[in-house]
Amino acid sequence: MGPHPAVAAIRLAVRRVLHDLLTEHHRAPAAVPHASPHEPPPPPLVLVACSGGADSMALASALAFESPKLGIRAGGVTVDHGLQPGSDARAAEVVQRLRELGLDPVDSVAVTVGRAGGPEAAARDARYAALDTAAERHGAAAVLLGHTRDDQAETVLLGLARGSGIRSLSGMAAVSGGGRYRRPFLQLDRQTARKACMVQSLPVWDDPHNADPAYTRSRLRHEGLPALEKALGKGVVEALARTAQLSRDDADALDSWAGQAEATVRDAAGLLECAKLYALPPAVRRRILRRAAIAAGAPAGSLFARHIEEIDRLITGWRGQGAINLPGKVVARRQGGRLVIRQG
Repeated sequence: MGPHPAVAAIRLAVRRVLHDLLTEHHRAPAAVPHASPHEPPPPPLVLVACSGGADSMALASALAFESPKLGIRAGGVTVDHGLQPGSDARAAEVVQRLRELGLDPVDSVAVTVGRAGGPEAAARDARYAALDTAAERHGAAAVLLGHTRDDQAETVLLGLARGSGIRSLSGMAAVSGGGRYRRPFLQLDRQTARKACMVQSLPVWDDPHNADPAYTRSRLRHEGLPALEKALGKGVVEALARTAQLSRDDADALDSWAGQAEATVRDAAGLLECAKLYALPPAVRRRILRRAAIAAGAPAGSLFARHIEEIDRLITGWRGQGAINLPGKVVARRQGGRLVIRQG
Protein backbone atom coordinates (compact mmCIF):
# COMPACT_ATOMS: atom_id res chain seq x y z
CA MET A 1 0.00 0.00 0.00
CA GLY A 2 1.47 3.34 -1.08
CA PRO A 3 1.49 6.62 0.81
CA HIS A 4 -1.61 8.76 1.23
CA PRO A 5 -2.37 10.76 -1.97
CA ALA A 6 -1.53 14.05 -0.26
CA VAL A 7 1.84 12.70 0.89
CA ALA A 8 2.53 11.26 -2.56
CA ALA A 9 1.72 14.62 -4.18
CA ILE A 10 4.10 16.64 -1.99
CA ARG A 11 6.88 14.08 -2.37
CA LEU A 12 6.52 14.09 -6.14
CA ALA A 13 6.67 17.89 -6.23
CA VAL A 14 9.85 17.90 -4.14
CA ARG A 15 11.40 15.04 -6.12
CA ARG A 16 11.01 17.01 -9.35
CA VAL A 17 12.74 20.04 -7.89
CA LEU A 18 15.58 17.93 -6.47
CA HIS A 19 16.06 16.22 -9.84
CA ASP A 20 16.39 19.65 -11.48
CA LEU A 21 18.90 20.76 -8.85
CA LEU A 22 20.94 17.59 -9.24
CA THR A 23 21.06 18.04 -13.02
CA GLU A 24 22.23 21.65 -12.61
CA HIS A 25 24.78 20.57 -10.02
CA HIS A 26 26.39 17.98 -12.26
CA ARG A 27 26.54 20.43 -15.16
CA ALA A 28 28.24 23.12 -13.07
CA PRO A 29 32.04 23.20 -12.79
CA ALA A 30 33.38 21.94 -9.47
CA ALA A 31 33.70 24.76 -6.94
CA VAL A 32 35.94 22.81 -4.56
CA PRO A 33 39.55 24.12 -4.46
CA HIS A 34 42.18 21.67 -5.72
CA ALA A 35 39.52 19.09 -6.60
CA SER A 36 40.40 16.81 -9.50
CA PRO A 37 38.39 17.60 -12.64
CA HIS A 38 37.68 13.88 -12.90
CA GLU A 39 36.14 13.65 -9.44
CA PRO A 40 32.38 14.16 -9.20
CA PRO A 41 31.36 17.30 -7.30
CA PRO A 42 30.34 16.75 -3.66
CA PRO A 43 26.60 16.23 -3.09
CA PRO A 44 24.70 19.51 -2.96
CA LEU A 45 23.07 20.81 0.21
CA VAL A 46 19.43 21.88 0.05
CA LEU A 47 17.84 23.83 2.89
CA VAL A 48 14.14 24.08 3.67
CA ALA A 49 12.81 27.34 5.12
CA CYS A 50 10.42 26.22 7.85
CA SER A 51 8.15 28.28 10.07
CA GLY A 52 6.54 25.24 11.67
CA GLY A 53 3.31 25.80 9.72
CA ALA A 54 1.61 23.09 7.67
CA ASP A 55 3.05 24.13 4.31
CA SER A 56 6.68 24.25 5.41
CA MET A 57 6.43 21.17 7.67
CA ALA A 58 5.01 19.16 4.75
CA LEU A 59 7.87 20.46 2.63
CA ALA A 60 10.46 19.55 5.26
CA SER A 61 9.11 16.01 5.61
CA ALA A 62 9.12 15.49 1.83
CA LEU A 63 12.68 16.82 1.56
CA ALA A 64 13.83 14.52 4.38
CA PHE A 65 12.21 11.55 2.59
CA GLU A 66 13.38 12.26 -0.96
CA SER A 67 16.89 13.67 -0.50
CA PRO A 68 18.67 10.46 0.66
CA LYS A 69 17.40 8.58 -2.39
CA LEU A 70 19.08 11.14 -4.65
CA GLY A 71 22.26 11.52 -2.63
CA ILE A 72 21.43 15.10 -1.67
CA ARG A 73 22.22 16.57 1.74
CA ALA A 74 19.22 18.22 3.37
CA GLY A 75 19.08 20.82 6.12
CA GLY A 76 16.72 23.45 7.41
CA VAL A 77 16.48 26.99 8.69
CA THR A 78 13.78 28.74 10.70
CA VAL A 79 13.59 32.50 11.13
CA ASP A 80 12.58 34.03 14.45
CA HIS A 81 11.03 37.40 13.60
CA GLY A 82 10.66 38.29 17.27
CA LEU A 83 7.18 39.69 16.68
CA GLN A 84 5.34 37.58 19.26
CA PRO A 85 6.01 36.60 22.88
CA GLY A 86 7.76 33.23 23.05
CA SER A 87 8.90 33.32 19.43
CA ASP A 88 12.39 32.16 20.42
CA ALA A 89 10.99 29.08 22.17
CA ARG A 90 8.81 28.32 19.15
CA ALA A 91 11.83 28.59 16.86
CA ALA A 92 13.68 26.14 19.10
CA GLU A 93 10.75 23.70 18.76
CA VAL A 94 10.91 23.96 14.98
CA VAL A 95 14.64 23.24 15.05
CA GLN A 96 13.97 20.15 17.15
CA ARG A 97 11.26 18.92 14.76
CA LEU A 98 13.52 19.38 11.74
CA ARG A 99 16.31 17.45 13.44
CA GLU A 100 13.86 14.66 14.30
CA LEU A 101 13.10 14.42 10.58
CA GLY A 102 16.81 13.79 10.02
CA LEU A 103 17.73 17.18 8.58
CA ASP A 104 21.25 18.48 9.20
CA PRO A 105 22.42 21.23 9.48
CA VAL A 106 19.49 23.05 11.07
CA ASP A 107 19.66 26.72 12.06
CA SER A 108 17.46 29.16 13.92
CA VAL A 109 18.12 32.77 12.92
CA ALA A 110 16.77 35.70 14.92
CA VAL A 111 16.10 38.91 12.98
CA THR A 112 15.04 42.45 13.76
CA VAL A 113 12.07 43.54 11.66
CA GLY A 114 12.12 47.16 10.57
CA ARG A 115 9.23 49.31 9.39
CA ALA A 116 10.08 50.11 5.78
CA GLY A 117 7.18 49.34 3.43
CA GLY A 118 4.82 48.25 6.21
CA PRO A 119 4.94 45.29 8.63
CA GLU A 120 4.42 42.52 6.09
CA ALA A 121 7.03 43.82 3.64
CA ALA A 122 9.52 44.52 6.45
CA ALA A 123 9.12 41.00 7.85
CA ARG A 124 9.56 39.51 4.37
CA ASP A 125 12.71 41.54 3.73
CA ALA A 126 14.22 40.49 7.07
CA ARG A 127 13.31 36.86 6.42
CA TYR A 128 14.91 36.70 2.98
CA ALA A 129 18.04 38.45 4.22
CA ALA A 130 18.36 35.80 6.96
CA LEU A 131 17.77 32.97 4.46
CA ASP A 132 20.38 34.43 2.10
CA THR A 133 22.91 34.58 4.93
CA ALA A 134 22.17 30.99 6.03
CA ALA A 135 22.46 29.70 2.46
CA GLU A 136 25.79 31.42 1.96
CA ARG A 137 27.15 30.28 5.30
CA HIS A 138 26.40 26.63 4.56
CA GLY A 139 27.13 26.78 0.83
CA ALA A 140 23.59 25.59 0.04
CA ALA A 141 22.66 24.97 -3.57
CA ALA A 142 19.06 26.04 -2.92
CA VAL A 143 16.48 26.98 -0.33
CA LEU A 144 13.02 25.42 -0.66
CA LEU A 145 9.99 27.57 0.18
CA GLY A 146 6.53 26.22 0.98
CA HIS A 147 4.38 28.69 -0.98
CA THR A 148 1.26 26.97 -2.32
CA ARG A 149 -1.21 27.65 -5.12
CA ASP A 150 -3.36 29.50 -2.58
CA ASP A 151 -0.45 31.81 -1.74
CA GLN A 152 0.03 32.40 -5.45
CA ALA A 153 -3.62 33.37 -5.91
CA GLU A 154 -3.38 35.83 -3.02
CA THR A 155 -0.22 37.34 -4.50
CA VAL A 156 -1.92 37.85 -7.88
CA LEU A 157 -4.88 39.60 -6.25
CA LEU A 158 -2.58 41.84 -4.23
CA GLY A 159 -0.73 42.76 -7.42
CA LEU A 160 -4.04 43.47 -9.15
CA ALA A 161 -5.09 45.77 -6.31
CA ARG A 162 -1.82 47.71 -6.56
CA GLY A 163 -2.34 48.25 -10.29
CA SER A 164 1.35 47.70 -10.94
CA GLY A 165 1.04 45.99 -14.31
CA ILE A 166 1.55 42.54 -15.72
CA ARG A 167 4.73 41.77 -13.77
CA SER A 168 2.88 42.13 -10.46
CA LEU A 169 0.22 39.72 -11.78
CA SER A 170 2.97 37.15 -12.39
CA GLY A 171 2.96 36.21 -8.72
CA MET A 172 5.85 34.17 -7.39
CA ALA A 173 8.26 32.38 -9.68
CA ALA A 174 8.96 28.68 -9.22
CA VAL A 175 12.65 29.63 -9.29
CA SER A 176 13.91 33.02 -8.10
CA GLY A 177 16.86 34.73 -6.47
CA GLY A 178 19.24 33.70 -9.22
CA GLY A 179 18.23 30.06 -8.74
CA ARG A 180 18.60 30.04 -4.96
CA TYR A 181 14.89 29.88 -4.09
CA ARG A 182 12.67 27.02 -5.28
CA ARG A 183 8.92 26.72 -4.70
CA PRO A 184 7.84 23.10 -5.28
CA PHE A 185 4.23 23.58 -4.11
CA LEU A 186 2.97 26.31 -6.46
CA GLN A 187 0.76 23.75 -8.20
CA LEU A 188 -0.55 22.25 -4.94
CA ASP A 189 -3.26 23.71 -2.73
CA ARG A 190 -2.84 24.54 0.94
CA GLN A 191 -5.23 21.77 1.96
CA THR A 192 -2.99 19.11 0.41
CA ALA A 193 -0.06 20.22 2.55
CA ARG A 194 -2.21 20.30 5.70
CA LYS A 195 -3.60 16.84 4.93
CA ALA A 196 -0.07 15.48 4.41
CA CYS A 197 0.93 16.74 7.86
CA MET A 198 -2.16 15.24 9.45
CA VAL A 199 -1.73 11.73 8.02
CA GLN A 200 1.97 11.75 8.97
CA SER A 201 1.18 13.03 12.49
CA LEU A 202 3.46 16.02 11.97
CA PRO A 203 2.92 18.74 14.58
CA VAL A 204 1.88 22.03 13.00
CA TRP A 205 1.93 25.58 14.37
CA ASP A 206 -0.72 28.00 13.13
CA ASP A 207 0.72 31.52 13.14
CA PRO A 208 -1.90 33.87 14.65
CA HIS A 209 -0.71 36.60 12.26
CA ASN A 210 -2.22 34.54 9.43
CA ALA A 211 -5.67 35.14 10.93
CA ASP A 212 -5.10 38.72 12.10
CA PRO A 213 -7.30 41.16 10.11
CA ALA A 214 -4.70 43.88 10.68
CA TYR A 215 -2.68 42.27 7.89
CA THR A 216 -3.74 42.76 4.27
CA ARG A 217 -2.95 39.20 3.18
CA SER A 218 -4.89 37.81 6.13
CA ARG A 219 -7.99 39.80 5.19
CA LEU A 220 -7.66 38.65 1.60
CA ARG A 221 -7.28 35.02 2.70
CA HIS A 222 -10.23 34.93 5.10
CA GLU A 223 -12.58 37.48 3.55
CA GLY A 224 -11.60 38.41 -0.01
CA LEU A 225 -11.03 35.02 -1.62
CA PRO A 226 -14.04 33.35 0.04
CA ALA A 227 -16.21 36.24 -1.19
CA LEU A 228 -14.88 35.79 -4.71
CA GLU A 229 -15.55 32.06 -4.64
CA LYS A 230 -19.05 32.69 -3.34
CA ALA A 231 -19.74 35.16 -6.16
CA LEU A 232 -17.93 33.37 -9.00
CA GLY A 233 -17.95 29.73 -7.92
CA LYS A 234 -15.15 27.33 -7.13
CA GLY A 235 -12.02 27.41 -9.24
CA VAL A 236 -11.02 31.01 -8.56
CA VAL A 237 -7.73 29.99 -6.93
CA GLU A 238 -6.80 27.73 -9.83
CA ALA A 239 -7.71 30.43 -12.36
CA LEU A 240 -5.61 33.04 -10.55
CA ALA A 241 -2.64 30.66 -10.44
CA ARG A 242 -2.99 30.11 -14.21
CA THR A 243 -3.13 33.87 -14.67
CA ALA A 244 0.16 34.16 -12.79
CA GLN A 245 1.91 31.74 -15.16
CA LEU A 246 0.49 33.32 -18.31
CA SER A 247 1.37 36.80 -17.06
CA ARG A 248 4.90 35.68 -16.22
CA ASP A 249 5.42 34.31 -19.73
CA ASP A 250 4.19 37.58 -21.26
CA ALA A 251 6.22 39.73 -18.86
CA ASP A 252 9.39 37.72 -19.55
CA ALA A 253 8.92 38.20 -23.29
CA LEU A 254 8.38 41.95 -22.92
CA ASP A 255 11.39 42.25 -20.60
CA SER A 256 13.53 40.51 -23.21
CA TRP A 257 12.23 42.83 -25.95
CA ALA A 258 12.94 45.89 -23.78
CA GLY A 259 16.46 44.65 -23.05
CA GLN A 260 17.18 44.37 -26.77
CA ALA A 261 15.50 47.67 -27.64
CA GLU A 262 17.28 49.73 -24.98
CA ALA A 263 20.57 49.85 -26.88
CA THR A 264 18.80 51.25 -29.95
CA VAL A 265 17.28 54.25 -28.14
CA ARG A 266 20.48 55.64 -26.59
CA ASP A 267 22.76 58.17 -28.22
CA ALA A 268 26.57 58.00 -28.34
CA ALA A 269 26.75 59.44 -24.81
CA GLY A 270 24.36 56.80 -23.47
CA LEU A 271 21.42 59.17 -22.99
CA LEU A 272 17.89 58.05 -23.88
CA GLU A 273 16.55 59.71 -27.03
CA CYS A 274 12.93 60.78 -26.60
CA ALA A 275 11.93 60.45 -30.26
CA LYS A 276 13.17 56.87 -30.44
CA LEU A 277 11.49 56.02 -27.15
CA TYR A 278 8.22 57.48 -28.46
CA ALA A 279 8.31 55.08 -31.42
CA LEU A 280 8.35 52.01 -29.18
CA PRO A 281 5.22 50.19 -27.94
CA PRO A 282 4.23 51.61 -24.52
CA ALA A 283 4.83 48.31 -22.69
CA VAL A 284 8.39 48.14 -24.01
CA ARG A 285 9.11 51.84 -23.49
CA ARG A 286 7.94 51.82 -19.87
CA ARG A 287 10.14 48.85 -19.10
CA ILE A 288 13.14 50.75 -20.41
CA LEU A 289 12.18 53.76 -18.28
CA ARG A 290 11.81 51.60 -15.18
CA ARG A 291 15.21 49.97 -15.74
CA ALA A 292 16.80 53.39 -16.22
CA ALA A 293 15.26 54.72 -13.00
CA ILE A 294 16.47 51.70 -11.01
CA ALA A 295 19.94 51.99 -12.55
CA ALA A 296 20.02 55.63 -11.40
CA GLY A 297 19.34 54.57 -7.81
CA ALA A 298 15.56 54.40 -7.40
CA PRO A 299 14.68 51.42 -5.14
CA ALA A 300 12.75 48.86 -7.19
CA GLY A 301 10.32 48.14 -4.35
CA SER A 302 9.36 51.82 -4.07
CA LEU A 303 9.00 52.47 -7.79
CA PHE A 304 5.33 52.18 -8.69
CA ALA A 305 3.35 52.35 -11.93
CA ARG A 306 2.39 55.99 -11.29
CA HIS A 307 6.08 56.96 -11.17
CA ILE A 308 6.74 55.34 -14.53
CA GLU A 309 3.63 56.96 -16.00
CA GLU A 310 4.90 60.39 -14.92
CA ILE A 311 8.27 59.76 -16.61
CA ASP A 312 6.46 58.44 -19.68
CA ARG A 313 4.57 61.73 -20.01
CA LEU A 314 7.92 63.44 -20.53
CA ILE A 315 8.06 61.37 -23.73
CA THR A 316 4.44 61.20 -24.87
CA GLY A 317 2.92 64.38 -23.43
CA TRP A 318 5.80 66.86 -23.46
CA ARG A 319 4.64 70.42 -22.79
CA GLY A 320 7.73 71.81 -21.15
CA GLN A 321 6.90 70.36 -17.72
CA GLY A 322 9.49 70.29 -14.97
CA ALA A 323 11.50 67.44 -13.50
CA ILE A 324 9.90 64.34 -11.96
CA ASN A 325 11.01 63.41 -8.45
CA LEU A 326 11.34 59.67 -7.92
CA PRO A 327 12.07 57.49 -4.85
CA GLY A 328 15.72 57.35 -3.82
CA LYS A 329 16.23 61.05 -4.58
CA VAL A 330 16.31 60.28 -8.29
CA VAL A 331 15.17 62.98 -10.72
CA ALA A 332 13.97 62.52 -14.31
CA ARG A 333 13.89 65.48 -16.72
CA ARG A 334 13.77 66.11 -20.44
CA GLN A 335 16.64 68.14 -21.88
CA GLY A 336 17.23 68.85 -25.56
CA GLY A 337 15.29 65.84 -26.77
CA ARG A 338 17.05 63.55 -24.32
CA LEU A 339 15.70 61.96 -21.14
CA VAL A 340 18.08 62.43 -18.24
CA ILE A 341 17.53 60.26 -15.14
CA ARG A 342 20.02 60.67 -12.31
CA GLN A 343 20.45 61.31 -8.63
CA GLY A 344 19.09 64.80 -7.90
